[in-house]
Amino acid sequence: MPDLTSSGGAASLETARLLLRRWRDEDLDRFAAVNAQPEVMRYIHDGRTLDRAATAARLAIYRRHWDEYGFGLYAVELRETGELVGFTGLAVPTFLPEIMPAVEIGWRLGRAHWGRGLATEAARAVVAHTRAALGLRRLVSIHVVGNEASARVMVKLGMSLERETVQPDTGRRVRVYAMDL
Repeated sequence: MPDLTSSGGAASLETARLLLRRWRDEDLDRFAAVNAQPEVMRYIHDGRTLDRAATAARLAIYRRHWDEYGFGLYAVELRETGELVGFTGLAVPTFLPEIMPAVEIGWRLGRAHWGRGLATEAARAVVAHTRAALGLRRLVSIHVVGNEASARVMVKLGMSLERETVQPDTGRRVRVYAMDL
C-alpha cells in the first residue's frame, strides 16, 4: 500500500446534492443519532447500535485514520440544508485480514436518506477523487450478505464480486467486491 500521508487527501468534495467533508466536533450528536438506528446498524459489525460514547470513540478513530493514511471517511451532509446524513469514504479494512493490504470504500446513511441515490452519488465522488489524486490502483468494498442495497451501490460503482468469505470477528458471511482504478 502506498504511503499517502502527504498525498491528495481532499479536505472536502462536492456533488450536486452533497458536501463530503472532514469531521467536526459538532457532528457527534447528529452522527450518534444515525448510529442509534437499528435498521442502519443491522449490517454493521455485530449489528448493535452505538450510543453517544461509542460514536465519539468511532469519530476519534476516523480522525486518526486521516492522520495516519491521508484519506478516510468523510462526513456527508446535504448541501441544501447542511443536515448530516452519514458518511462515505475510504478505510483500511483490517477487520478482514485475508484481503490485506487493501483500501475499502464504504458508506453509512441514516434511514431517512435511503433510496435517493445519495450513497452512490457520494461514493462516485470518492472514487473519482481516488483515481485523480490518491494513486491507488484498486478499491474493495465489503458486503455483509443480506444487505442488498449496499451491494447494488457496489455494482453501480463498477465493482465486481471477487470472493465470499467469513468476517473473523463476527462470523458473518461477507462478499468482497473490487475494482481496478
